[in-house]
Amino acid sequence: FNLVTGLLAGSYPAFYLSSFKPVKVLKGAILTDPFSRLPRRALVIIQFTVSISLALSTIIVYKQIQYAKNRPSGYSREALISFRTASPEFRGKYNLLRTELINTGVVEDIAESNYSVTSILGWNDGFSWKGQKIEPSFNYNYVTHEYGKTIGWEFIEGRDFSREKPGDKSGIIINESAKKEMGIPNPVGEILNWLPDGQEMGNFEILGVVKDMVKGSPFEPTYPSIIFLSEQDMEWLFIKMDPSVSPNEGLPKIKTVFDKLIPSAPFDYKFVDEEYEAKFRSEERVGKLAAVFSIMAILISCSGLFGLAAYVSELRSKEISIRKVFGASIVNIWRLISIEFFILILISCAIAIPAVSIFMEKWLEQYQYRTSVGWYVFVISGLGAIAITLMTVSFQTLKAALMNPVNNLRTE
Repeated sequence: FNLVTGLLAGSYPAFYLSSFKPVKVLKGAILTDPFSRLPRRALVIIQFTVSISLALSTIIVYKQIQYAKNRPSGYSREALISFRTASPEFRGKYNLLRTELINTGVVEDIAESNYSVTSILGWNDGFSWKGQKIEPSFNYNYVTHEYGKTIGWEFIEGRDFSREKPGDKSGIIINESAKKEMGIPNPVGEILNWLPDGQEMGNFEILGVVKDMVKGSPFEPTYPSIIFLSEQDMEWLFIKMDPSVSPNEGLPKIKTVFDKLIPSAPFDYKFVDEEYEAKFRSEERVGKLAAVFSIMAILISCSGLFGLAAYVSELRSKEISIRKVFGASIVNIWRLISIEFFILILISCAIAIPAVSIFMEKWLEQYQYRTSVGWYVFVISGLGAIAITLMTVSFQTLKAALMNPVNNLRTE
């Protein structure tokens, strides 16, 4: 690959230089040939088209990631840790474990669930209300009384499960998406019947409605969910630590309780916020790669542009000197040389912006929860490209404009 790249890179200047006629070179005619400028201009346009495209793509990928990260998750991930209760020693010890952990002073509450808070496992159908069967499947979850308080879900209607109300065993909580799917204006107090595959599960009263929680991909819409109450041992344990207590202080105290009550079970915990952040890793990897290639492309483009500006300044040094003798200002000379590069960058923007707009719109279509590509992104990128170009070119143009014209015209 390196050999092929080297041959291709060296072939053009070798063939180009070997095609020169000695007479034209000695006369200087080759320097004034208008066709000799075309390859240089084309390369500048190609380089900056690629650079602008990569920079724009990086900005849009970052914008999409931040859009999803800023999305309300519907629960509090701060200081929330989870355990998989795979060991049989957990069985029947939930209430004792809860009491001991709260007594440590570093735990606000604990709860159990049959699924992780960030999981979308658990689907079923057969739900009906007022004799109307609801065709779509619902995501469902079994939890203990303290689940809502532990994960910090937010109610928009009704109330949470309560240990003081035995009737809550036949109660359920639904989310906003489930309310919308059911089409119930005031769902609190309504009775929901569950008859999956002809097996009667019972009638359940809707106690409350919570805000949608992002359980699966943060780039996808939330699913209609129904939460049931259970007093059985379940697979996942959640512990809400006191946010004012550092993990270095709180985790050893929690581990002491685990070692005392469940000595054979490994103290294998996970921070829920870290699990949630892991959902962005694929997109962040794409964004980092795009950023790296974008920076590399911009540096390569600027180095080429710097060299080309030096070449043009040298080529037009006598013209610049004559203009200075006739009273041209430094600003006039700077504008004279920079305008050509300015036009080339505008052409690059005209090519890159529509192409990136189409491509990134297609890329965003894979996400149902996605940001919009505002016009200001393209304006900022275009202005940034122009600013970088002018800064790169200005060093050489100002250097040429500040030279003493006598030195260049002495041989004429």
